[in-house]
Amino acid sequence: MSRFYTPGLVKRSLAAHSWIGLLVGSLMYLICLSGTLAVFYQEFERWEQPGVEEYRDYDPGLVQKAYEAFATTNLQDTEHIHIVLPLPGVPRVVVENDHEAWFVNQDGTIGQREMPLWTKMLVDLHLYLHLPQTLGLVLVSATGALLCGLILSGFLAHPRIVRDAFRLRMGGNRQLQQTDIHNRLSVWGAPFHLIIAVTGAYFGLASLIVIVVALTFHGGDEEAVIAQVFGAEPELSQEAQLANVGKALDDLETIAPATAPIFLTVHEPRTSAQFVEIYAEHPGRLIYSENYRFDAGGNYLGHAGFSDGPLGKQAIYSTYRLHFGHFGGFWVKALYFVLGMSLTVVSATGVNVWLAKRKKRDYVNDLWTGFVWGVPFALALSAAAQIVFGIASTAMFWLALLGTAALALYLRDQSNSRTALQRLTAALIALLLVGYTIRFGRDAVGPAALGINGILLLVAVGFFMTCRRTCSIS
Repeated sequence: MSRFYTPGLVKRSLAAHSWIGLLVGSLMYLICLSGTLAVFYQEFERWEQPGVEEYRDYDPGLVQKAYEAFATTNLQDTEHIHIVLPLPGVPRVVVENDHEAWFVNQDGTIGQREMPLWTKMLVDLHLYLHLPQTLGLVLVSATGALLCGLILSGFLAHPRIVRDAFRLRMGGNRQLQQTDIHNRLSVWGAPFHLIIAVTGAYFGLASLIVIVVALTFHGGDEEAVIAQVFGAEPELSQEAQLANVGKALDDLETIAPATAPIFLTVHEPRTSAQFVEIYAEHPGRLIYSENYRFDAGGNYLGHAGFSDGPLGKQAIYSTYRLHFGHFGGFWVKALYFVLGMSLTVVSATGVNVWLAKRKKRDYVNDLWTGFVWGVPFALALSAAAQIVFGIASTAMFWLALLGTAALALYLRDQSNSRTALQRLTAALIALLLVGYTIRFGRDAVGPAALGINGILLLVAVGFFMTCRRTCSIS
């Protein structure tokens, strides 16, 4: 056996172990930070296009007018036409098909094109890591499953973890400091972390479960499995005409007066099989919506049963709001942001503890510093590139991360790298705010943008102040 463990094999194995550990930690950190920001994706969408006409009250007749105008001028093949209705967080109306989306003015006319490109980059980063969707979703969900194991094993591996819940040794030994931050935040946020991990694992692994169940019980028919869980689509044969979405919205006020419509979808538009599906929120419920279906003439067909069906069906349809904190209004989102940031810090300090236990310093330490502090820099640079200059944010994000890694390797000093990246991020956010104000003028201080811009200013100040401190998460 000793012949098998040659010095060369041991050295290569240690290097592989380091890279795997760094990769898993990086994925966890990137997913947690992007997901924490994505809680406010609606606010970011408004911020990207602050000059859009906003309103809460709408007339179903004007929604019908917008639908007809859009459907008769956008004749490319599409399986769906969606109309997003105004909500407290996003008081805007959008009409879209599978290819493009446009805002709707309050008089029912079509406004400017919807293009929340940076927000889409952020959400896609969290959901798919900018990989092909199926591969990315499975990888992110597998990370969620791994997080479940880390949470449970962490409690089992530390019998004193609850007893030491308020023990925080700062300013001394770095390994002890990072360990205490990691353990304290892990204990305080454990219920939230577990909810995020379980629901996150579900999103991607559900697709694999559908495939397995379909092969086992339905001869590979995945549609049959989906129909069993979410309800089969109605089978209709009717005149191919423009759907009467206005009548469907009017009738919903009688059918379910206590609900709040989120959006509606015309499935298979301009065909004899088309039908209208209105997704309506039930206040006080965690389910994403109840889905009310109508034929092309706006006649009621029934609902999907997410509000009163089997408990398992209701639970599955509640995962979205639980994962993203879209229930209970703004303050629940704010709580999710705080707890999400704690999970991000837990992810970073976990790697920091592992690096400290190695009892050596090499390029892995530098790469990690460049990554941890490079992600905020890359997000700021991609936002400035996309919103101010119209440069693709996805490419800019990854190019920026390569640049921060190269800078950290060049400096070969974690403290200097951290300070440099914090200062660069603060300066970049300030430049973003200046460029944003120049581009949007008065809209930069309007209701759609003022909140985000104010927070960005505080973040810039925070980064500048943080770079003056010796205690940090990297």
